[in-house]
Amino acid sequence: MYNLTFKRVVDVAGATLGLVLAAAPMALIAALIRWRMGSPVLYRVARPGLHAQPFVVLKFRTMDDRRDADGKPLPDRERVTPLGRTLRRMSLDELPQLLNVLKGEMSLVGPRPLNTGYLEHYSPEQARRHDVKPGITGLAQVSGRNVLGWDERFRLDVEYVDHVSLRLDARILFETVLKVLRQDGIGPDGDLDVPMFTGHR
Repeated sequence: MYNLTFKRVVDVAGATLGLVLAAAPMALIAALIRWRMGSPVLYRVARPGLHAQPFVVLKFRTMDDRRDADGKPLPDRERVTPLGRTLRRMSLDELPQLLNVLKGEMSLVGPRPLNTGYLEHYSPEQARRHDVKPGITGLAQVSGRNVLGWDERFRLDVEYVDHVSLRLDARILFETVLKVLRQDGIGPDGDLDVPMFTGHR
């Protein structure tokens, strides 16, 4: 019942409050990105949402547009800027996703939206992570963040789907703040340290 009704109310209230509190920091980040990397300030990428339906995730841009001699983009690790690394490590690049929450495409808490190319590699059990809206943070993020293996991440995602509640969401949000402040469970390059998912075993 919470997931079907009250969770949306919590999402709208939380995202609105978050945008009010983060307005000044977001404006500063946008100005720094515009100054150091130019336009665009926001990075837009398609991700699977509820029931794996695609939507556009918003993030602060963290990489430049450098390409190799053939015109292909260089690997992410080579294109991410010093400012971008800081934003990723502190999860500040995720702040624009509060707008995704207001639009109803995401929730404050839920499985993180991942690469659309992963969809074909999920087992039926892992695919259940799409039975709820994706979140800015989730159970996997407060249980180890980027140091978890894929199997454990997906297990925690499905565990969240099966036990979603106001109490669980409140705990995850509280623990997320602590994790971000302490920078627990994250490598020196943020999510650049996470290998691609190539299929369940």
